[in-house]
Order: sequence, then structure tokens, then C-alpha cells
Amino acid sequence: MENEFIGRITAIIEENIANEQFGVSELASEIGMSRSNLLRKIKKLTKLSVSQFIRQVRLKSAMEMLKEHSANVSEVSYQVGFSSTSYFIKCFREFYGYPPGEVGKRKIGQAESDQIKSHGTKRIVIFAGAFGLLIIIALMIIFVQPNKAIAAELEKSIAVLPFKNDSNDSTNIYIINGLMESLLDNLQKIEDLRVISRTSVEKYRHNPLTIPEIARELNVSYLVEGSGQKIGNQILLNIQLIDASADKHLWADRYKREATDIFELQLEVATSIAEAIEAIITPEEAEQIEKIPTQNLEAYDYFLQGLEPFYEETRPGLLKAIPLFNKAIELDPEFALAHADLAIAYTFLDYYQVEKQYTELIDYHSDKAMLYDPKLPQSLIAKAFFHNHRGEYELGLPYLEKALEYHPNSSRIINILADFYTRFVPDTEKYLEYALMGIDLDIAAHDSVEAGYIYLHLSNALMQSGFVEEAKKYIEISLEYNPENYYADLLKPYILLAGGESLQQTKHLLIHLLEKYPGSHEIMKEIGIICYYMQDYACAYSYFTRMYKAAEAEGMDLYHGEKAKMGLILADMGKTEEARQYFSDYLEYAENNQSIYRDLSLAVYHSYTGNTDLAIEHMELFSEQENYPYWYILFLGMEDPLFENVNELPEFRKILQRIELKFWKYHKQIKDTLKEKELL
Repeated sequence: MENEFIGRITAIIEENIANEQFGVSELASEIGMSRSNLLRKIKKLTKLSVSQFIRQVRLKSAMEMLKEHSANVSEVSYQVGFSSTSYFIKCFREFYGYPPGEVGKRKIGQAESDQIKSHGTKRIVIFAGAFGLLIIIALMIIFVQPNKAIAAELEKSIAVLPFKNDSNDSTNIYIINGLMESLLDNLQKIEDLRVISRTSVEKYRHNPLTIPEIARELNVSYLVEGSGQKIGNQILLNIQLIDASADKHLWADRYKREATDIFELQLEVATSIAEAIEAIITPEEAEQIEKIPTQNLEAYDYFLQGLEPFYEETRPGLLKAIPLFNKAIELDPEFALAHADLAIAYTFLDYYQVEKQYTELIDYHSDKAMLYDPKLPQSLIAKAFFHNHRGEYELGLPYLEKALEYHPNSSRIINILADFYTRFVPDTEKYLEYALMGIDLDIAAHDSVEAGYIYLHLSNALMQSGFVEEAKKYIEISLEYNPENYYADLLKPYILLAGGESLQQTKHLLIHLLEKYPGSHEIMKEIGIICYYMQDYACAYSYFTRMYKAAEAEGMDLYHGEKAKMGLILADMGKTEEARQYFSDYLEYAENNQSIYRDLSLAVYHSYTGNTDLAIEHMELFSEQENYPYWYILFLGMEDPLFENVNELPEFRKILQRIELKFWKYHKQIKDTLKEKELL
């Protein structure tokens, strides 16, 4: 069956061999599979990415054509879907070990014996006739080289360490950081490389660790060090590429350029590094790397100044970055990257605010970013964030999916998509799909912060699908990668609760967590919920009150779903008027709720107010939904006090039973699929 599948997709690729636009998405559509399922299956069967497999089929077809002597190298390159003859020659040489012009000049069989490379990874064929030797080799593979596969995958992983400012003028630091950022961005556009994010390398700016120690922490094979300064209109830059395993310099250069040549400098450094480690750059990637963000150097200077506070990801930082981005756009109205980052900054400022102030500005700048560079990941993310800002979650998703199509190795985009499918468009199947896709992106070559979030998403996705033990395993891995992962810390007590811990123990863990993050209204909310289910209403009231005050102090309008719980607590305390107001607010929230939980929210309200017929009717509607997370199965089984009026009704119990049976049936389907793919 596996051979049949490989044969089918090979035939499809060969049918479209001359179409240079035929790629991963087109193949997935033709074969009738999702991108993620196709990626996993091809990786499992061939140890190649889908794009690598397609390229390999093209190269094998090219070999057959060249053997027939019916066309020259240039003609063959176009016939097998390469738009660039030089790139075709580069790929052919790396796959077969010699250029296509030498086909036919070699003896029969020599081509096959010379095929020593496949995308930069050496393939050694060993013929051993002695049975004893085979046993020795097998034992070495099992016991001596357990991490060989990881080492191979790490071969082209790289981290760009923070550049040092050699100038006594500290105001020039943003230029040096900008050069580091542009180099990082250019390297990240190369699919053949795995590049560590700025977030994780920043901690090494003043860190005394040695090169091998940093490399081990980041799990990379190469490190780039740089230092520079701006003197008048000249930029001096020193760059070193280091083989981390041997702690030796592979390449170093010193650049002296006019400030007007900054983009040429950025391009030259990135391509020199890629060539030094033999990374393949496709024509499409080269086009993106060579693209100049703006022709106006003064605009670019303002943009670089804005990046520093923008990356702080704080409200004061964003407010400082915005006027600098605006100045960049005043000087170059077609500066797509500045428009995109400006839209993203306004989105973050408006996040969870009671009064939305920046909707029109987010719309304007995200549209401009898309107009001037629709393939820029920041443009697509900005447009998705605009729709998310307006509550149009389904409209935002295509932009994120397109961003992933253009940038298939972006763990940032995958994390955003996973977040969408758990918070805004709840779909446990899709959530798990993107969480697993994050793992597919060679987790060993990711930085610790991103890896922590990828494993957090996987743990949460598994938990939402009912895989408690697996969720426990991956939440621990997430915290190993990033012990300061706030959301992993918050998720862990609930995974333990699902695994059999008591409500009292969960409360204890959450209170301990609040000591670690004392201002977190999210943790206050969770403690309040646990106290509520324990029917310790004094405790619940205390934490809910603190929660609302903390959120309001930050100008945030949050936690509408908890207003019914607060209403019940206030009514129990005899505060009738306050309770009525909370229930009125809750009803308005429930009626305007466009998610799959709308009917559950309305059932809660009508149950408490004594309209049991309407409560049952809405529960029936909720039971018809698909893909609700395991958390709802868990808490519906705890006899919510708000359901007191319907809890013992036979029809209500039957609905709960039906919801649970549907969930576990779906769980079994997912389990069988994951086992088939050897993911469980």
C-alpha cells in the first residue's frame, strides 16, 4: 500500500512536471489530502519534505530526458518545471554529484554510484556480506548512535547571536540590531535552513557562555557572531560563521559600506552564509531575499528605530514604536513592512480593551500592507488580526493559511493558527492537526521558547481530545524547554485534575501559581472557578472580585462567561440587585455569542431562572455540535450549581450521556488515526 501511494503521487507530479507552480498545495489537492497529512505521510515514507520529494521526481525525470539526448540542459530544466537553469544545475549537482552537462559522458552506472548527496545530506551505501558485521552495525545504530537522526536534521540549523555595537555612541545600537534582524529575516526565508528566533537568542547578548554551550542550549549546528558601528555615512560590519560542534570558524569577513548600500550589504551577508553551509536557495526564496523593503533610507532608519520598542511587546513599547513607524510611512507610503507592523501594534494595543480605539487604523494599514506586498508574512498576519479584532474569525483564517503556504517552516504562523482553533474557532481536530504540524517542523532545531509553545499547544490539543496521559507527558516537555511558560504553568493543574487530582489539590496548585504571577487575573479567575465547583462561595467571590478589578484596571472587558457564576454567588449572599445585573449582562453575552457554546450558555441562564423547557431545548442544540473540547465533558460531569434545576431531569441526563458518548466515539477515531501514523 505504501509503494502504491508513492507511485500515485509520483505519477501526479510527472503529469504536472512542466508546471513550475505545481507544489505542495497543488499535490495535496490532487491526491485529496490535507497539507498536514500529506507532509506527515511523505516524511514517514521517504524521510523527505513534500517539496524535496517533488524536486527529486523532477530531477529523476530530467536525468531520463538528458540520457535520451533529445534536449539540452536549458530545455530540460524548463520541461521539468525549473524556471531558472542555474538553479536546476545547482540542484542536479547536489542530487547526483555532478552537473547535468556531464550526463552521457560517463559510463553506464557511474551516475548512480556518484549519487552521493540529497539536499546536502550525504548518503553512504554500505555492502556487507558478513552476518557478523551486520550485527555490529545494528548494535551501533541502536546503542551508540541513538541521536543520529536528530544530528542529521540539525545539520543546517543556525542561530544569529545579538550583534555588538563597537561604537561609543549607544544611539547607534538600533542600526546594528537592525542589521542582525534583517540577516535573521533573510535566513528564515530559506526553507533548507532552520533558524532560531530573535526571542531566544536575545538572552545571550550579555551571557558569558561559550559557543559550544550556547549551541547545545539552542540545539544548533552553526552560530553567527557579528559586531559593527556606524561612522558618519559608513557602516563597518564584522561577521563570523562558526561550526558550533567543533567551535571553529568556517567563514569570516569585514565589510565597509556606505549607508546607502545597506540592503546590498544585508543580501551579501545572508547569501555568503547560506553558501558557506551549502543551503539550497530556491528562485522564489532568492526573489524574497533580494526584495528591498523600501527605497527611502530615511524611512528605513525610522523603521529600525521603531523595531526596538515594538519587540518589547509592552504597551509603553508599542506606544513608542507607533510614531516611528508612522514617520517611516510618511517618507515612503508604500513601505509594506511598516504598514504591517503598525497594524499589528494597534491590534495589540486594542487587545481585550473595553473601548476599541484603533479598528479603522488596523483596517487601513493591514490593507496597505497587503496592497504593497501580499506575500509578506507580516502583511497576511496583520490582515488576519484585523478580522480577528472585529470578531470575524472565519474571515481571518484564510490569510493565516496563505501565510503558512508561503512560509511552510514558520512555527510562529503555526502557533497562531493553533491558537485560532482553540480560542476563536474551536475545532479540536484542526487544533490537534496544527499542533502536530508544529512537531513536524524539526522540533530539535527550534529555540527553547518556540519549542515550549509548540509542546504546550500539543499538550492542550491532546487534552482537548481526551488524551490525558499524553497531555501530561507533553506539558512537562513544554516546561522543560521553557520553565517560564506562563500558559503551560496554567494548563498543568487542569491536566492533573483530569487525571484524577482533587479540586482541593487543583486549588492549592493554582494559589501557588498566583504567588509566582501575583497580578494575573487569569489565575484569579481559575481559582474562583474551582472554589465555585467546590461550592465554597466566599472563596469564589473573593477571587472573582479581584479578577474583575484587575482586568478593569487594565481597561480590559473580559470574563463574560463567569458572570452567571458571580450572579449565583451574589444571590446566595443576598445581594439580589447586584445578582440581577450580572445575570442581565450574562444573558446579553450569551445571546450574542457566535461560537459553538452559544446554546450551552443559554441553557445555563434558563436553567438558573427556572425555565427548564428552554434549558433542555438549548442543551439539545448544544449536543448537536461537533468537536467540543474535553474540558466541557469534565466540568459538565461535576454537577454545575447553575444546572441545579435540571440536573436530575431524565432528559437532561440523557443529553449529557449523548454528548459524552459522541465525544468518546470521536476520541477513538482520533486515537486510531494517530496510532496509524505512529504518533501515539
